[in-house]
Formats: sequence, C-alpha cells, structure tokens
Amino acid sequence: MQELRDAGVMLRLIYQAMKTKGIDTDAIFDRLGVNEQYVFTDQLRTPHNAQLYFWQATEEVSGDRDIGLHLGQVLPVYKGQVLEYLFLSSPTFGEGLRRAQNYQRLLSDAANTDFLVEGDEACMVLDAASDEVSRLRHFNECFVQGLMIFFRSITEGQFRCSRIEFEHQRDHGQEHVKEVLGCDVVFGAPENRMYFPVSLLAHPSPHAEPELLDLHERFASEQIARLEKKDIVGLVERIVAELLDSGEVTLDGVAERLGIKARTLRTRLTEAETSFNQVLADFRYRLARQLLATTDESIDEIVYLTGFSEPSTFYRAFKRWSGMTPIEYRKTAQGKDAMVGAM
Repeated sequence: MQELRDAGVMLRLIYQAMKTKGIDTDAIFDRLGVNEQYVFTDQLRTPHNAQLYFWQATEEVSGDRDIGLHLGQVLPVYKGQVLEYLFLSSPTFGEGLRRAQNYQRLLSDAANTDFLVEGDEACMVLDAASDEVSRLRHFNECFVQGLMIFFRSITEGQFRCSRIEFEHQRDHGQEHVKEVLGCDVVFGAPENRMYFPVSLLAHPSPHAEPELLDLHERFASEQIARLEKKDIVGLVERIVAELLDSGEVTLDGVAERLGIKARTLRTRLTEAETSFNQVLADFRYRLARQLLATTDESIDEIVYLTGFSEPSTFYRAFKRWSGMTPIEYRKTAQGKDAMVGAM
C-alpha cells in the first residue's frame, strides 16, 4: 500500500502560526528528528501518519492542550498555490469547489473531501485524513480553521459556517471551541463536516477569467501527473522493504515483483527524477536512522535489517550519508526521527 503524504505547505502554515504564538519550534522539531530547514525543503511531502507525532510533540512543548484550536486562530492564509488560483479564476465559489475536488491530492494523498447540498445549506464532508488522523482533535480543529480562513479570503470575507461536526470527542472546552469557531459545533459525529449557506456557492469571483482558468487547470493536472510519476518510488520502496533482509535487492528482482520489465522500471524512475540505486540508498538510510533512533537493536542486527553484507560496509555508507558513525548518530537521535519517512 502506498504511503500517504501531505503537501509541505500544510506544515509551513502551521510553522508560521507557531512562530506567531511564540512556541519553541526548535524543541518540537528536535523531538521529531528534523531541523527547521526541513520545513522549507523544495517539493516537501511529509508522511501523513507523522501528524500523530507532530501534534503530540506540539502539545507537550507548548503546554497547551488546545494547541490545534489556538494555532488555527493565527494561521496565515493559504496563498500562492494552484488551488487558490483555481478558485479565483472560477466564475463562482461553488465552481471553484467543484474544480478543486479534482486536485485534492496536491494538498494531501489522504484528502477525499466532498460537498453536497441539503436544503438551504451546503455541506463539505472533510474527509481529509486517514481514519486514525481524522479523530485527532488538534488536526481537525486547526484544519477546519485553515479552510475557513482560506474561504473567507477568496469570497471577500463573505464565507461563514453555520455548523461544524467533528468526529473527535471532547471532555473539556466545548463552549470555548464554539466561541473560537463562531458557530454551533457537534462532537462525536460520524464524520467531519462543515455547513454553510448554500447561497455562498453562487458567490461570484471578481477575478474570474476563462483563459486563466484553463491555464491553472492544466498546471494543476501537470502537478498531479508529477505526483503520480513519483508513486513508483513508493511501490519500489515497499518491495525493497520486503526483500532487504534477503540481501538480494536488484532492479531486475523488483521489476519482476512489480510485473514489469526492468527497462520499464528504469524509465519510470527516471521520469520520477531518481534511479533504482538512489531509491535503494535513500530507503536504507531512512531505515538505518529510524532503527538507530527509535530502537535498541544492535548494530549487527541493523546491518542485517538494512541489507548490508558486513558491518564495515554499513559503517562507511552511514558515515557518507550522515557525516556521523552509527554510534554517534544513535547518541544524538535516540527517541527522535518521528518524521523519518519524509526525508
């Protein structure tokens, strides 16, 4: 199964909100095993399940058990992305929503939001997370505010919610959430939903321009196609993980498991701007770091698990990758690397 990932822009928006709140971002990223430069990595897509570790670390460092709700209040507007351009160049807000549905993966692989009309209300079903993350209070309460801020920005401040339903439960602060969100809020609902007046679907965009809309749709389609090309990397990594301890991880062997020719696999990896040797090396490095940082496995066992033939080869490779020996890395990173799958 392909690993779900979120667009780096989601992390960057929250990072800016944390800075606004004066939160110690160094301490948070230190716990996650990355540095602040990681936030601005080009074409960054973080593992979706890292949301669980991220919000746990953010709550602990900030000391605020409603940190998702409070960061959502100061999120900057989602700007300069192709999804914003699609909304602005569409004739109405409703048309923008319909078009954006086709390109949700640009925001997250887990996103599968939908919207429907119920009488005089429209409803967005916020299926923007995996089952585990969809019940994560901090994520939900921050994400819904990010949407509200974005929708207000593209409707000249006209967007408003009439009701929000959350899957997660709350044992405290229910009235505070309603006050912050400015509408009725239901907890423990079957799914995350955001209701708003159906009249807003017809709200015209002052920036609507058919030629620009066509251009933005083509650009969005190209970005989706680029992500789809990179899917082959995830498939190769999954098979590499299954074959590593056998010590027989080859391009031909992986291609055979995928049911394609080795030449085809090589071409598809080239289209994804990488190579088989690079994917294999990156996977081994991530796995080695994760094992060193989060387990007590012996170095000999890690050598075996990462598919190296002998410790000296592993030591040389790890020193080349990280600038540290495995022992040095373990001492500095023990308990960290929650977001290792992204790097």
